[in-house]
Amino acid sequence: MMQEMTPEEIKEKKPYLDWSLSEEEYDYICDKLLHRLPNYTETGLFSAMWSEHCSYKKSKPVLRLFPTKGPRILQGPGEGAGVVDIGDGQAVVFKAESHNHPTAVEPYQGAATGVGGILRDVFSMGARPVATLDSLHFGELDDAHTRWLLNETVAGIGGYGNCMGIPTVGGELTFDDIYKGNPVMNAMSVGLLDVKDMQKGLAQGEGNAVMYVGAKTGRDGIHGATFASHSFDSEHESQRSAVQVGDPFMEKLLLEACLELTQKHADWLVGIQDMGAAGIVSSSSEMASEGKSGMELNLDLVPQRESGMSAYEIMLSESQERMLLCVKKGHEEDVKKIFDFYDLDAVVIGRITSGHNYVLRHHGEVVCDIPVTSLTEDVLEEPSEEKQPQHMIDDAAKPAWEPKIADLAKTYKRMLAQPTIASKEMFTQTYDSMVRTSTVVGPGEDSGVLRVRGTHKGIAMTTDGNGRFIYLDPEIGGKRAVVEAAGNIIASGAEPLAITDCLNFGNPNEPEVFWELHHSVMGIAKACEVLETPVVSGNVSLYNETDDKSIYPTPMVGMVGLVKNLDHLVRDSFQEAGDDLYLVGQTGADYAGSELQKMLTGEISGSLNDLDLDHIKDYQKRLLAQMEAGHVASAHDLSEGGLAVSLAESSFGHGIGAEVACDLTSAELFSETPGRFLVSVPSEYSAEFAAALAGDAVKIGQTAGDSLKLTLQDQAADLPVAELKQIWEEALPCLMKSKD
Repeated sequence: MMQEMTPEEIKEKKPYLDWSLSEEEYDYICDKLLHRLPNYTETGLFSAMWSEHCSYKKSKPVLRLFPTKGPRILQGPGEGAGVVDIGDGQAVVFKAESHNHPTAVEPYQGAATGVGGILRDVFSMGARPVATLDSLHFGELDDAHTRWLLNETVAGIGGYGNCMGIPTVGGELTFDDIYKGNPVMNAMSVGLLDVKDMQKGLAQGEGNAVMYVGAKTGRDGIHGATFASHSFDSEHESQRSAVQVGDPFMEKLLLEACLELTQKHADWLVGIQDMGAAGIVSSSSEMASEGKSGMELNLDLVPQRESGMSAYEIMLSESQERMLLCVKKGHEEDVKKIFDFYDLDAVVIGRITSGHNYVLRHHGEVVCDIPVTSLTEDVLEEPSEEKQPQHMIDDAAKPAWEPKIADLAKTYKRMLAQPTIASKEMFTQTYDSMVRTSTVVGPGEDSGVLRVRGTHKGIAMTTDGNGRFIYLDPEIGGKRAVVEAAGNIIASGAEPLAITDCLNFGNPNEPEVFWELHHSVMGIAKACEVLETPVVSGNVSLYNETDDKSIYPTPMVGMVGLVKNLDHLVRDSFQEAGDDLYLVGQTGADYAGSELQKMLTGEISGSLNDLDLDHIKDYQKRLLAQMEAGHVASAHDLSEGGLAVSLAESSFGHGIGAEVACDLTSAELFSETPGRFLVSVPSEYSAEFAAALAGDAVKIGQTAGDSLKLTLQDQAADLPVAELKQIWEEALPCLMKSKD
């Protein structure tokens, strides 16, 4: 076993600098919090808990901008997941997490353990997870390594979710060269619970037991939290030891055992929390801090699968499929019997103590004795410099880019073959989206939808993040991300309820990067306020860069909505020929950052047009009312590729085409003005629909035939649906088979 440095050697050699603890922070801990030098174990605990991944020391001031309360909100940020009331004594529970660095290094396990961790966050609240979604952003597919990363990531997501018996019902997948060295892998989990069963991560009550349950502790994932708080360099392949290894079958047992405890014997339990980032130290210290309690743990009692583990390794391991419980004194054996039934370890490793100290014993010695709050509440927030990115200033001084489309049909077909636009079925088909038979709408539509059993309600869910728009204008791009998510929810006939987020950015010590973070949060917060969708949970993932090259700032918005009556659920495919087609929302010259701009120029540039959020909210509510009245046959949110792509995708489901004649130009057909919808309305409801939407909907044609017949201001085209669908379906399989 490695000889640990003495406190004096730590002060001299400064190993903590490699663990993301600064010299200033170390000195503050020594001089202001402990009034002594911390030993090796204590230094490791501070390094993990004070990392950006655990403490949000740089991002906390920005995160306070988010609205987090509302009439439906039962639990906002600060617990394992957010909880939102959906009526009838039930609630939807959801959260998203990033696993970008682990996925870049070990894509299968990185993605799999990302899914596993977010599932534990949900069932730690007492909820049964019912669905997962993802948000994936990769480099271009002309690179063999990127293709391998993507295949392994998708396999990891599907492998874990399928083994758990939890459907993957939605998500997104985009491609830009900027993500080549640092892909983005975000996972979202959604669960349902009876409100009476809701739990919290809390430890209090002197003498109550601290119980470790689940898988044994190994050396995998040690310092995973600090690994996620560093930028990559070209040598990051050597950092595989920071990646955890998952076991979904073990997690399935853990899920059922925890739900049996929380749903049938909640009176035995004080609190429960997932052992996520920073392992035992984060869950135990956070629970004690929440309960304003002291805690003493005996690390000799921690179930271990490897011999000779030091206190440092035991506390910082991020081995998967583990939970920490605070159990009322006298019920330890009762709890153990439940976990014994599932063949899981359940061991009392400590007790709640009087006072507020966090004490660890190992091999008969005290290896840590520090105030609980020194790990959780005394973290130094780091002020950040910020400045507007120079490219924004440069773009504002240039004339706006205007696309020239010489051949509409050729451009249309080329657009449908773009990797970000093309069908993702070759990847989503690896996911079991129908397991447990509650799925109403699976991957490929604007939102995944699940029925709430025992009711006629449904839960709609989506993930959205477009780094290109945030890069061009973080504040407006942040607004667009929320509007896009709300559009996906509305398009299913659901009322938007609340959001979770993953804020994926580069190095926050770079003033331009922090400016992007700050202003994107401002935009997201403003849109959430206007659309009445509070932020109930989330995650910050910084330092997403390789060799000093940052990804696009890529905040992901995960939104959940309520379908009040599944009889009025709306799908995105045209349902019958002869329905009237409406374009809801105004179309502008929104080409900056668009798929069309990238396709025609190979890059993105320009300034974004701002949004009228109040106006969008107004007509979204009127559109939803028409859906709930049963007057809408289909609806599709307009996003990448604009009206052109939505028309094509809406025709693919049943092979029903459309005859469109409208006042748009060929370029405007591909405009990406946010907040718009393509809606088909049965003719008997058309007049009422048009009156209800007033000037916010224009009739552009009818569903008809088996081709898209377009008559625009400057061009016309007749595009067979079958040909377009073949292009759309075959694009990604061809790219994935390419040889370098």
